[in-house]
Amino acid sequence: MTRGRALDPDVCGVTAAVAVIDGKWKTGLLWLLESGPCRPGELRRQLPGLSEKVLTQALREMETDGLVHREVYDTLPLKTEYSLTAFGRELSEVLAPLSDWGHRRLEKLAAGRSAAS
Repeated sequence: MTRGRALDPDVCGVTAAVAVIDGKWKTGLLWLLESGPCRPGELRRQLPGLSEKVLTQALREMETDGLVHREVYDTLPLKTEYSLTAFGRELSEVLAPLSDWGHRRLEKLAAGRSAAS
């Protein structure tokens, strides 16, 4: 899905919402930022396999979409923290039932595999 779909007023709302969280890392970043502000290094350590380049790109897109706030502290060395905006917290709350459904689906799949064994 292209990022342009997130801005297209002629798509369904679900498509516009999914376009904002599309990608391998954004839902994980939302989940981590629910617990409070994090520095980029902390986020990378908690999501193994996430490169610095991809993290930066995802956070910039999420900032552009109004989901995260970037705070740069004027200290040496520079300190940057990311946190969820009110809009980002709202999205996290909306995604909670979807997450619950996903867990139930995984449990159902695991039960099906156990019964087949």
